[in-house]
Amino acid sequence: MTDPRSSRVPDKPTVDGLEDKWDGVWREQGTYRFDRQRALELPREQVFAIDTPPPTASGSLHVGHVFGYTHTDCVARYQRMTGKEVFYPLGWDDNGLPTERRVQNYYGVRGDHAAAYDPNFVPPLQGAEGKSVKAADQVPISRANFIPLCEQLTVEDEKAFESLFRRLGLSVDWEMTYRTIDDRSRAAAQQAFLRNVERGEAYQAEAPGLWDVTFQSAVAQAELEARDYPGAFHKIAFHRTDGGTIEIETTRPELIPACVALIAHPDDERYQPLFGSTVTSPLFGVEVPVLAHPAAEPDKGAGIAMCCTFGDLTDVLWWRELQLPIRSIITRNGRLTGDLPEWIAGGPGEQLYAEQLATKTVHSAREAIVAALRESGDLIGEPVKTQRKANFFEKGDKPLEIVTSRQWYITNGGRSEALREQLIARGQEIDFHPAFMRSRYANWISGLNGDWLISRQRFFGVPFPVWYPLDEQGEPDYTRPILAPEASLPVDPQSDVPEGYTPEQRGVPGGFVGDPDVMDTWATSSLSPQIVSGWPVTSNAGGRNDEELFAKIFPMDLRPQGHDIIRTWLFASVVRAHFENGSVPWTDAAINGWILDPDRKKMSKSKGNAVTPEDVLKQHSADAVRYWALAGRLGADAAYDESQMKVGRRLAMKLLNASKFALSMGDPGDAQPTEQLDLAMLAALREVVADATRGFESWDYTRSLELTEAFFWTFCDDYIELVKDRAYGGQGEQAAASAQAALRLALRVLLRLFAPFLPYATEEVWSWWQDGTVHRQPWPTVDELPSGGDPRSLHVLGEALAGVRRAKSDAKLGMRAEVTAMTLALPAADAELVRRAEADLRAAGKITGMTYAEGPALAVSEVALTPPPPRK
Repeated sequence: MTDPRSSRVPDKPTVDGLEDKWDGVWREQGTYRFDRQRALELPREQVFAIDTPPPTASGSLHVGHVFGYTHTDCVARYQRMTGKEVFYPLGWDDNGLPTERRVQNYYGVRGDHAAAYDPNFVPPLQGAEGKSVKAADQVPISRANFIPLCEQLTVEDEKAFESLFRRLGLSVDWEMTYRTIDDRSRAAAQQAFLRNVERGEAYQAEAPGLWDVTFQSAVAQAELEARDYPGAFHKIAFHRTDGGTIEIETTRPELIPACVALIAHPDDERYQPLFGSTVTSPLFGVEVPVLAHPAAEPDKGAGIAMCCTFGDLTDVLWWRELQLPIRSIITRNGRLTGDLPEWIAGGPGEQLYAEQLATKTVHSAREAIVAALRESGDLIGEPVKTQRKANFFEKGDKPLEIVTSRQWYITNGGRSEALREQLIARGQEIDFHPAFMRSRYANWISGLNGDWLISRQRFFGVPFPVWYPLDEQGEPDYTRPILAPEASLPVDPQSDVPEGYTPEQRGVPGGFVGDPDVMDTWATSSLSPQIVSGWPVTSNAGGRNDEELFAKIFPMDLRPQGHDIIRTWLFASVVRAHFENGSVPWTDAAINGWILDPDRKKMSKSKGNAVTPEDVLKQHSADAVRYWALAGRLGADAAYDESQMKVGRRLAMKLLNASKFALSMGDPGDAQPTEQLDLAMLAALREVVADATRGFESWDYTRSLELTEAFFWTFCDDYIELVKDRAYGGQGEQAAASAQAALRLALRVLLRLFAPFLPYATEEVWSWWQDGTVHRQPWPTVDELPSGGDPRSLHVLGEALAGVRRAKSDAKLGMRAEVTAMTLALPAADAELVRRAEADLRAAGKITGMTYAEGPALAVSEVALTPPPPRK
């Protein structure tokens, strides 16, 4: 590739096409390549390691990704310019539910454990993009057929993601990418899990848990989303032994067959006499106790509630703390069990259950129960419609059920006060930016009510490296799990065979069976700091172990991410590092906000309101889109605003054109700035350099951009106009050399100040007159700029010039009009500043006659104008 630096300054500079031009150069020259050897030789504080978020590879990126990743890149570019060796890898989070859902819709298929492998399978669809194929229309295929489709589609998505990120100008080292489903990631996740098991931090339990009936998978507390859901209050009578009734109100009458108790608050005088007694359930005649618990709400409904196993998380709390029995009726497919429950058999509701409830959906069962209650007289009045809060999986469409199942968990402080306090203390070791985000971390941990459920009943994920021996009846013995040796990782228990067994023993009495589940995607991505930094995996799967590098850069420096996943990715990463490494995974966490649509709602692919960035980048340019993103501060939500992108494009174009103009004024050689106005401008720039550096160091780089941009417009609108005549020789060679030297010195500093924000425009201008890349230049310091100038001079002279321009505009004359007389009123100290650079003001304003007057503020008055001669 021809280096663009060999070309001349273009006649008509433009931001269009700069992305293709410079991405190719950066790629060929390895501009952002991480130098491992240099990193190992440098002191730790001179290496900056970033744990970049691996985006979910399922479809397309949206502008929210552009927003967050641009913030990270700005930090990386600044740190690189300060002389640090920047470790900036990027991964793809390509396993989990989002990927499976996309594959289901794209190919019109769904994974089915019962389906047989078809070596000649061809998907019924190829690219049903933007459509949601109904489950009933999806072809069930085997796991062995389904996983290759996931692999195939994610690879294509990742190519598109990389192309977009390159266009955006991300300065990652593209030779250091990874996938959360690749060999190393799977081995790392499995090794960490095995060690969790060995240390007692991971365990298996059969317990009630949240279940998504659509995805047919367990869901963790961190993945919940409370939403309004239409329902109705039903007032229902339970029967007391003395012939009276107790009226309860519920939105879930279909759970009456699962009722195990009625619960009221211990201080509720209405029910205190009934505590310890029993009642019978309507329709089914099952005897249940009346009990007290402080979680009951006296002012809600009738003040007494059914405890059913299980309707919501409060039911789980009551069941656990009051040691109640389990009477579960809702199965994993969201239907009532087809088997007649033993506590109903032989009772008055046996026929009702068998004929009208068994195998029914929750909705159909509710309708049948309400009809039966109405007929029996146990429904008091008619149902009253309401909106109830229900828990949803964040990517799901139906309310979650609570189903008893066997799952894997990692302890996270939800059931251990000591561990909870340790993990909250870890948060104190991390500097959050902005600082108030630490409270979200601590509050999440304080509110946990259970351990981290890490198993999922899906296909495309990291399998648990576990098998179970089968007894003589062919039933798994979960008390004696067979764990894979670390040296064998990664393993797939559905195809691999444990030591001491043969393939023929799979699934037969006395043989073995593989754990069918996969890990939650957070269980892999929570190990991203270990995966990217070379954490030693015993098997060295993927060949990327690097003990030296890991010892050097772990804990890493930065975790950038959104505030909505503090409870998931950030917290889970802290848990894993706490257990495995006895430390935090990084020292700093930079938390960005959401991008909001015009209705002030979060943009996301799942909500269907996201804007894809490809066209936006092409329309406005990457620098313009970066400008919009970096105008939003850390921690604050920002509106999607293309008008801001237009401002950014205008800024990038002005940088190109003003630079061309400044460079066209001539090369001063070794001359130094000597004139008052030149020194004043450079003194003002010294202040900008100091303040912009403080902005970056305090994680307020938006402020750095604001300060640099404000100075740049003053530089263009005031300084260049004021010195233009002098720079072209209007006041002699020495005065011209001073202006030319000041222009070039300022430009050299400004390009570096802008480089983290506008990488393409700054690289383009740098190539016109400098060697190397601007992105490997040192960050500017105040020592590069001469001292002694008064920054106020530039301000006062700019204000005076603005007053002259305003007078010409008011007179409806062009800027070439001559000012034959005017009065400049201003404080005496400011008048002295103007006198020192009066020749520049006269030349810029075409002023031939001017008098001074003292006044409290600068004002231009008594202006006499001569129209300019007509242009030839």
